Amino acid sequence: MLNTNKDRIVVQSVQGSISHPGAGRLPYRMDREGKGHNIPGTGGISYNVRVGDPAFGWAGDHIEPGVSMKISDKSRSTDNYGLGLLACIGNKARVVSGEAQGAEGYVTGLHGGINHVIIDFDQDDMEEMKVGDDILVKAAGQGLELKDYPEIKVFNIAPELLEKLGIEEDDGKLTVPVAAEIPGHIMGSGIGASTVAMGDYDITTGDKDIMEEYGIDQLKLGDLVYLSNCDNTYGREYITGAGSIGVVVHSDCIKMGHGPGVTTILTSKESKLVPAIDPEANISKYMESLKNE
Repeated sequence: MLNTNKDRIVVQSVQGSISHPGAGRLPYRMDREGKGHNIPGTGGISYNVRVGDPAFGWAGDHIEPGVSMKISDKSRSTDNYGLGLLACIGNKARVVSGEAQGAEGYVTGLHGGINHVIIDFDQDDMEEMKVGDDILVKAAGQGLELKDYPEIKVFNIAPELLEKLGIEEDDGKLTVPVAAEIPGHIMGSGIGASTVAMGDYDITTGDKDIMEEYGIDQLKLGDLVYLSNCDNTYGREYITGAGSIGVVVHSDCIKMGHGPGVTTILTSKESKLVPAIDPEANISKYMESLKNE
C-alpha cells in the first residue's frame, strides 16, 4: 500500500449542470486537410460513447464519454475553474435535480479549454437525464502526496482510485500498469499550460506511422497511458528523462495538433515512474471494483 496523506485530504462539494453541445454560426470543424465537417463535438450526454469504448473511429471531434458538466453562467467563471480544479477522476458524483435525481456515478476526466468535468453513469440513469440537470461531486484528491516519493507529484485522482491501479514499488521507483506508451514529442494542444491540476492535453494523431508503431490507434477512453519525456510538475513541458501517467478522457480529433486528451495523474522529472504495458489498464475496470465496496 502506498504511503500517502489521504487521511488529511479535504472532501468538498462542487456542483455543475449538464452542458449543452455548442456550435458557431459557421459550424464547420476544420480537419488536417483543410476540409470542413459538420459533426458532434463536446458537451451534452453521449449515450453510446462510454469509458472503455474506442477513442478512435467516431464520427465526431473531441467527444466526451457519458455526461459532460460545467457551470455555464459566464458570471461564475471562477466557480467553474474551481469545479475543474477540485473534481478528480474517481470522485463520486450524484444527480441532485430532475428525473434522475439520486443517480450516482464517477468522474472520469477533465477537459481543458471547454472546461468540462466528464462523468460516467449507468445507462438507465443517463436515459432519465436532461441538459441542465444539476450534479454534485464529492471532490477529493488535490493535495494528495506520496510520502515516500517526493519526486513524484500527484494530481486529479481520488485517493481510493489511486490505490486500485496496481502500482508496485521497486527500488525507489513506481511501476504503473498502462495501456500504451506515448512518445512525448507528439503531445500537442495544451502543452505549455501553467498547471495540470485542471484539464488535459492532446496526443497528436496526424503521423499514422507513429500511431501504428505505438498502438495509439488502439487506445480506449479511460486507458492509462505513459507520456515519455513529459514533465507535468508545474505545467506541461518536454524534458528528457521525465515521465507522466495520465488517463485518456476524450476521443480523437480531426483538428491539426489535436487528438485524444490525457488528464495527468502522476508526474516525475527524475525517471521515477516505470510503465508496465497492460492492455486492460483502464479506469472502468478499477472503478467497477470501487462500486462493489
